Amino acid sequence: MRETLAIIPARGGSKGIPRKNVLPLAGIPLIAHMIRAAQTASRVTRVVVSTDDAEIAAVARAHGAEVIDRPSALSGDDAKSEDALLHVLDTLGRDEGYEPELLVFLQCTSPLTLADDIDATIAALQESGADSALAVTAFHYFLWKQTAEGDAVGVNHDKRVRLMRQQREAEFLETGAVYVMKTEGFRRNRHRFFGRTAMHEIPSDRVLEIDDPFDFTRAEERIAALRAGGETVGSALPPFDIQGLAMDFDGVHTDDHVLVDEDGREAVFCSRRDGMGIELLREAGLPMVVISKERVGIVARRCAKLRIPCHHGEDDKLPKLRRWADEQGLPMEAIAYLGNDLNDVECLKAAGLGVVPADAHPSAIAAADLVLTGGGGNGAVRELADMILKQRIGNDG
Repeated sequence: MRETLAIIPARGGSKGIPRKNVLPLAGIPLIAHMIRAAQTASRVTRVVVSTDDAEIAAVARAHGAEVIDRPSALSGDDAKSEDALLHVLDTLGRDEGYEPELLVFLQCTSPLTLADDIDATIAALQESGADSALAVTAFHYFLWKQTAEGDAVGVNHDKRVRLMRQQREAEFLETGAVYVMKTEGFRRNRHRFFGRTAMHEIPSDRVLEIDDPFDFTRAEERIAALRAGGETVGSALPPFDIQGLAMDFDGVHTDDHVLVDEDGREAVFCSRRDGMGIELLREAGLPMVVISKERVGIVARRCAKLRIPCHHGEDDKLPKLRRWADEQGLPMEAIAYLGNDLNDVECLKAAGLGVVPADAHPSAIAAADLVLTGGGGNGAVRELADMILKQRIGNDG
């Protein structure tokens, strides 16, 4: 397979929206959306974040990306993205002798980008024999500008001729999300566009750049709408035949908060959506179990209502997980484990697929194969259930 390096530049000094790249969007930091899309893209072999900021670096590593520390000289307001890309190439070349055939430049401010968008832009370059490529979206608007004399004139049209949309020549808007280049040509030209340039068209409903605070609200709404339509924006289930599902309880089926009354009685919040997800998986015949460290009766009572077996009061979860797998006649490689904290790390690593909610502890995120968009007790279980069921339907088809 060709070596294709995806680089995500992310400066810490955003002035329009301070700390923009690490602010939460749909449950995870903004930059994590593009990291996850790049990791899922089948044509990308390596994902690197270039940053001058310690917090961005920590978030990137927690979500599975490599990090190259960018010098301050390349991190100012006037710094070019191309300079950051060249710095990563030079660093990897010097330290590892690594030189990818293709370079993919991804903007973390485009959180609606899918892995398919990245793969398709790479394919547009490869299949057309181009030297560079970019993601675009169809553009149907009339552009105007004002002359020095104060007259308004058409930029992409003759204002005296009002053509209908179908009569106009197709035009495309640069999305700012995905750029692909042959590495050798990029090094020589030091610019993202050179030689013959190909385009891949992205639907307009997946085009959005985060430039101001209102864009976060728009992005949240768009992600919710896309996910309701079946799009796995920022997340996708890796190719994996899940034959069993084991889960933690607190922080997975709950939001990790507990209500305690004056008599010491505890109560937690659970999601009915998650409960429906469990019901759908049970109806599909998927073996499930909850393995929890908690000793309170809430865990057992909730699991009884969900009609799934429960082992609580387990300080060391991995032996119990292995025993359950043996009882089901399943290899560990066929089990998905959904956990959220330090005491889940061993199980996340031992299972064939380690999965965590978006708000999991960094130690759990670092051990996971998949980070969900939903938070614990707030749709994470239902999200994973829907992904499993969608994959099963596809496999059956």
